[in-house]
Amino acid sequence: MSGDSHIIEPADLFRDRLPKGLRDRALWEEEFTLDEPIVEGGHTEFKKLHTIGFDGWTISKYRQFGGETPDGEPEHIIRDMNLDGVDASVMFPNLSLFVLFTDDHELSMAHARVWNDYIAERFLKYKDRLRPTAAIPLTDVPEAVAEIERCSRMGLGAILLPETPPLPYYSREYDPVWAAAQAHGMPVFIHVATGGVRVKEAESETAVTVRGMMTAVNMGKGQLTDDMVSGRLLAGGGGDGGPRRIVAGLVGGGVCERFPDLHFNLIEYGAGWLVSFMGYIDKAWRTGTGQDADWWLGFWDDSRGPKDQPAMGRLFLVNDKWPYPLKPSEYIRRQIHVQFADDPIAVQARHITGLSTIMWGNDYPHAEGTFRSSAECIAENIDDSVSDEDRAAILGGTLAKVVGFDTSKKLAPVSEGV
Repeated sequence: MSGDSHIIEPADLFRDRLPKGLRDRALWEEEFTLDEPIVEGGHTEFKKLHTIGFDGWTISKYRQFGGETPDGEPEHIIRDMNLDGVDASVMFPNLSLFVLFTDDHELSMAHARVWNDYIAERFLKYKDRLRPTAAIPLTDVPEAVAEIERCSRMGLGAILLPETPPLPYYSREYDPVWAAAQAHGMPVFIHVATGGVRVKEAESETAVTVRGMMTAVNMGKGQLTDDMVSGRLLAGGGGDGGPRRIVAGLVGGGVCERFPDLHFNLIEYGAGWLVSFMGYIDKAWRTGTGQDADWWLGFWDDSRGPKDQPAMGRLFLVNDKWPYPLKPSEYIRRQIHVQFADDPIAVQARHITGLSTIMWGNDYPHAEGTFRSSAECIAENIDDSVSDEDRAAILGGTLAKVVGFDTSKKLAPVSEGV
């Protein structure tokens, strides 16, 4: 089972369905074909995106070597899943990820409602194999709750939230969102490179994302410099924020403690970073062996007495003040799952992080994914030292429990429509 697959939206989905007053701001895609490839044997079909922060963003069309070009139709997604050996997938938007979570609430919510209606209409009858996620903008909490409830009534079973929310995830303003998701049994998915799009500002998380991708493109074209190589190592190692910031907010903000039945799934971040992160966050809340619990530091005020020094304090006093009954790592093992595609370190570290913290996904149909050769990639990541039980959990057992796939069913062939 894949925890990360994408639906290529119809090119004019939003221009056709948004309220008429917003259609001139709708995301849409323009397709064009070159008379000959830029490089021999290369791509000739391209797509140009038109939306806030990404206008003019151009990419090669995704292609399935040895098969038809992916087009987002559920029957064709299942056709490609069959070719790749994937039984079931959790599905996310494709390029509309960039407009579903902006600081313009009206724009984002309008796109989200169109997306949610579309996946309910087009994909629910394939729910034995495809589980699309409902996009929920967080720019207005009461409306976010109302959209969760509406999506639940339509039969959608999971929600998609942004990597960069308007407020940090530790903010208690989001408690009604968590409560609604938990009450309706809708696990939370958070996909990389979403949110942070500021419509009225020239620079936003979107611009940062584009700049990062273009840096990689330019590195491939020219001479590498030391700062380029170092920067790519940092990015390849997970950077200095992203998923760690999300997990710290959910666990440190008490979200996992207050909503113990809600599961959080971090998508397309890799998972090898998790093992050291879990160790560090537990260590931050205990006084380690050899550390002097009575060690003082700060700024001494000569005008005050020794017992009246407000700018002095004990460095390790906070280590004993963790406010929740479980350790940080225990909340992660209970409620947080991180998806990877090609990350053998994550598999090797499962005995430390906990088996349920990691799950596989092929990132269909993206070029950086494994969907054309998933069996080969799985073999490289999960070798003979991994037990059958652990292998089954990583490759679908955990995901099935999170989203409710029925693993006891025999799946019918695509020709029967499921």
